[in-house]
Amino acid sequence: MIESSLLLILSMLFVITLLTMLSGKLRIPYPIFLVIAGIAISILPGIPKTRINPDLVFLIFLPPILFSAAWQMPWADFWKMRRSISALGFGLVFFTSVIIAYLSHALIPGFDLALGFVLGGIISPPDAVAASAVLDKLKVPRTIANLLEGESLVNDASSLIVFRFALMAVLTSTFSLWEATRSFFLVAGMGILIGLAIAYIVSLIHKHFPTTPVIDAALTLLAPYVMYLVAESVHFSGVLAVVTGGLFLSYHAHDTLTYESRLNLAGIWDTIGFLLNGFIFVLIGLQMPYIVNNFTSNTVKEALYYGLIISFAVIVIRIVWVYAFIFLRRALPKRTSSYLPGNKEVFLIAWCGMRGVVSLAAALSIPFYLKGTTEFPYRNLILFITFVVILITLVVQGLTITPIIRLLKIEDDTRFQKRKAEDNLLKVQLAQACLEFIDTHYSRQLREQEPFKALRNRYAHMIEVKQKKLSDNGGPPVREEDSMRRFKTLLLELVDVRRAELVSYRINADFDEELIKEKEYELDLEEARLRSTTA
Repeated sequence: MIESSLLLILSMLFVITLLTMLSGKLRIPYPIFLVIAGIAISILPGIPKTRINPDLVFLIFLPPILFSAAWQMPWADFWKMRRSISALGFGLVFFTSVIIAYLSHALIPGFDLALGFVLGGIISPPDAVAASAVLDKLKVPRTIANLLEGESLVNDASSLIVFRFALMAVLTSTFSLWEATRSFFLVAGMGILIGLAIAYIVSLIHKHFPTTPVIDAALTLLAPYVMYLVAESVHFSGVLAVVTGGLFLSYHAHDTLTYESRLNLAGIWDTIGFLLNGFIFVLIGLQMPYIVNNFTSNTVKEALYYGLIISFAVIVIRIVWVYAFIFLRRALPKRTSSYLPGNKEVFLIAWCGMRGVVSLAAALSIPFYLKGTTEFPYRNLILFITFVVILITLVVQGLTITPIIRLLKIEDDTRFQKRKAEDNLLKVQLAQACLEFIDTHYSRQLREQEPFKALRNRYAHMIEVKQKKLSDNGGPPVREEDSMRRFKTLLLELVDVRRAELVSYRINADFDEELIKEKEYELDLEEARLRSTTA
């Protein structure tokens, strides 16, 4: 039994890898392609019926996916756009839930308002991975990508809170707006505090205990599960605990982790994110036979009609909210730190509302029964509508984003030039810091030993070249001799000098944080090379 299940999982992972490569060849974002492939696979004869266990999604898949997204999200960008992120991640979720609740109540016979809020909470959060996968290969302004990724970090939590309150209203037949509002802030706030507390403890272990890269990786992999389980065990938001904890640990990684651990974790999280996201999107497609076969309350034709209407409403609601929010932001006094997109960018943000795994997992977590043998009303209809909304938003919006970007000419053609100019400036300042360090601490070696002179000349030449806006990086690295241990020590010390400079740039927000992270990664690689030659 275990062997057959393991073989099935490994086979799926292998198929996912092949399908992802094929999606790259066809230039289709892999989440969309995997969902369609899952549907196609599910209708093949002999394919076993697959059902997603919602507990499995919430516990096994959701924490590492959210943590990975938070780990890669630059904190400076997240904080800079906090108002826009909150408006989308919280405000839009609540607005969508309310509109869908009243719409479904009016549209579907016998569908009461509490069930409407259950459905609204389920389908209100856009999926993070789908938007990122679509925009990843396009030259969209980085601020838009960061905004959408930041939104996805918080909207899952807010939507699940709405869903759980609505579900309790259906199960208990009682609801208090004041109690729900108070509980929401308590659940969200305590989830954030738990995530920060656990992340702080983990950072202390990384920093002060004799860990190794393997132990650091294990602690980082366990952290999201601990954050999620601790928060959920006391009935607070495990999703917000994971997100805030991931942002905290990522921001302090330069101080708490060694270069070996950072290099190790970069590859680990990329791999885990790819496999988990791919696995879950294929599972979404495989759910179609299960949802259709267990559909008994209404005909599929009627359910499809409801699903299409609500899918259209979900798309329109996001467009209305985004434009209304931007209109209000433009009417208010502009703050220098606030991000305000242009008209074309506003439409792109409004159009990126693809739904995904959290919506389907929430729908599947609806209990089968209310009390005793009383069935949960319209459970299969809610499941079917959720699946239709996911499919419509993924396919219609996901496949039209690229032509819309090209039609509206939203692509940032100057992004590369701006990035290159900032990259050159950062290299100049890092090289100047190295020259000052060499002149101060190695004046005698500079007079007596040629390799030290050559290294100093290398940095001086790099500054000269970069200041002339050339792309040359200053020539090949200095060749090392086994007998020159002191020279290798200098090279390692200069890595620390540049790393310290980057920390100060991060604190003062002198450069884009994503660029600083790239330079830290380059320094980690350089340190790994140097230490491998001295070992």
